[in-house]
Amino acid sequence: MQNWTIPTNHTEKVDILLFDDFSNYCLANAVEPMRVVNRFLGREAYEWALITLDGQPVKSSAGMPVTPDCSLEQSPGGNVLFVMPGYEFRTYATTICDCALQAASERYDVLAGLDMGSWLLASAGLLDQHRATVHWDELSAFSERFPGVNAERVTFTIDGDRWTSAGAMAAFDLLQYMVGQTHGEAMRLEVAAMFMVGEGGGERNKTDIRPQSSLCKRAVSMMRVQLEEPVSIFDICETLQCRRQSLERAFNEELGAPPKTIYRRIRLTAARRYAEQTKLSVAEISTRCGYHNPSAMTRAFRDEFGVAPRDLRPH
Repeated sequence: MQNWTIPTNHTEKVDILLFDDFSNYCLANAVEPMRVVNRFLGREAYEWALITLDGQPVKSSAGMPVTPDCSLEQSPGGNVLFVMPGYEFRTYATTICDCALQAASERYDVLAGLDMGSWLLASAGLLDQHRATVHWDELSAFSERFPGVNAERVTFTIDGDRWTSAGAMAAFDLLQYMVGQTHGEAMRLEVAAMFMVGEGGGERNKTDIRPQSSLCKRAVSMMRVQLEEPVSIFDICETLQCRRQSLERAFNEELGAPPKTIYRRIRLTAARRYAEQTKLSVAEISTRCGYHNPSAMTRAFRDEFGVAPRDLRPH
């Protein structure tokens, strides 16, 4: 069973190891989910730094220069190290890189290969006897080069303290997983909704330890559409042609909360976006989010987020 919410005041320290010709898209998919969580919570739930192997600047495949915060050796470590090489990943698999990653494995709780980052982790012997994936164009070569790694053709893998993803969009899926593990399914769904990638963060893969059924996806989608005029859980079951007990069980097992709780969160999160991004009155926000009584909406809003809608008004 997943946790719907995980209250925490902890700040996760994340480093992203970049190499020349890294993908802007992959980097954005790694950073933006963390930024959204920080903004939503109003604090630094994630603190990230861009680093390079030797502390020297690098350029993305699109020519965007990045001046790193420090070298990998200078970083004290943290919760997660994301490894993100570019198209010339084979040239980076050197003895120097291998040794640096091996040393880093002692300073980070998790090592994660994004896109072709799995190749560098495998080269350093850090994926031996682990499940892993890599960009599918290189999967066969990866399997041949590293027979000790259990290579799989999936979007991303989680095997203890080793994470891998198969490409730039897969990096977004992996970051959603991280958000869900740290802050709960409610926050993961908010990140998915912010970037309009559907209710499950894209197509799930068979090894995702949080599979989301078609039933849950369709029910959550229906809830998002029916904000101004909320429907009953009974009506949702009627539309989806399922028994209420089945829907309740699926939500509790996959999302960690019953449908009623999740529907309430979806409506209040929509209210929060209106409060943060528009000048609509509280009464208008209440109406748009299915509350006929602004006072009732404000009470529910405060219970959910710890602040009133007016406290989030844009300046």
